[in-house]
Amino acid sequence: MIKVNQKVLPLKGAVQHYAWGGFDYLPELLGIPNEQHQPFAELWMGAHHRGPALVQQNGKALPLHELLDEHAGWLGQTVQEKFDGRLPFLFKVLDVRQMLSIQSHPTKAQAEAGFRRENEQGIPLDAPHRNFKDDNHKPEVMVALTEFWLLHGFRSEEAIARCLAEVPEFAGLQPHFAGRSIFELYKAVMEMPQEEVDRLLAPMARRLRPLAEAGELPKSQPGYWAMQAFDNHMLDGGHYDRGVFSIFFFNLVKVMPGEGIYQGAGIPHAYLEGVNVELMANSDNVFRGGLTVKHVDVPELLRHLVFSPVEPHILTGEPVSAAEWAYRTPAPDFQLNRIQLSKGQRYQPAAPEGPEIVLVISGRVSVEGDGRAYAGGEAFFVPAGNGYALAAEEDSLLFKALVP
Repeated sequence: MIKVNQKVLPLKGAVQHYAWGGFDYLPELLGIPNEQHQPFAELWMGAHHRGPALVQQNGKALPLHELLDEHAGWLGQTVQEKFDGRLPFLFKVLDVRQMLSIQSHPTKAQAEAGFRRENEQGIPLDAPHRNFKDDNHKPEVMVALTEFWLLHGFRSEEAIARCLAEVPEFAGLQPHFAGRSIFELYKAVMEMPQEEVDRLLAPMARRLRPLAEAGELPKSQPGYWAMQAFDNHMLDGGHYDRGVFSIFFFNLVKVMPGEGIYQGAGIPHAYLEGVNVELMANSDNVFRGGLTVKHVDVPELLRHLVFSPVEPHILTGEPVSAAEWAYRTPAPDFQLNRIQLSKGQRYQPAAPEGPEIVLVISGRVSVEGDGRAYAGGEAFFVPAGNGYALAAEEDSLLFKALVP
């Protein structure tokens, strides 16, 4: 058993090497050489069984989820009771070099019903065609560390109508939007026979290619990302991925460093490019609609999407103190805070009622009375009730995951 003799516990995240990840940001952040030129896609800091963080204490490194089972008090009474003794969030850093899948997530009630149904059908938990890996929802909030591009929610009906009129290959889709029903249009393209998808998208690829090669497709245009899909997400046999339609029908959003966005249940989205910190409910439940080699289940996706137009709401953070900003969302599972310290500045929050994970992105901070400093890429876990204070040895940027 670990004896807790420190206010905070050093935490080592788990790296995920997905093919879409970048080659430089995370290795440089973590001080890891990448001589094999491996993609470093995500850094996970949490208690998820597929990549638990390791707590460093008394010369040992033990998985966080095992320690939380052993030390129930680390979650605090409220979190312990509300979330069945589990850490309710998963904290990440993502480096998106190539676009991720078109996807959305279920509500808590949908997840519980779907998980129960697939269990009753005898679908193994690790089956690639399984949609519900657990009984939890998966809302998520992200804050950009670099210029970040993503798709987020359906565009307005007027914008979609303009798109169908202006994109020559989409002229034949206008009858599906005659009643201004986003659902009918999206259902039509998502259930369209593959040969019809190819017939629409092949001419688009031919039309856009010379523009892309001439540098005449800016990232602010869906055509730029359509070309990324044509270059990186062709299907076997030279077929075209129907996920390209979503690039034109969803809002294309640019988020600058320090800005964030929240993805609630049913909001279709896809990360396109950039580096961010992300905080989500502790779940694996994803419905995918294309631009991926993973399982795509169109009927399940259509059942769980919000088809109302979305006006993207960029979060800038609400001031908590002179050094801290909170990115508040409706999710009860998590809250993401940004902490910006100048050299010599002291930071002492109230003792947390629930668990916290703090990640240093840049700079260096020391924990008062602890004898240890944390530099860029290093993180620590704060058990509930443990008050702590930090002193900035350099100008420093930190992010903190907590339960609101």
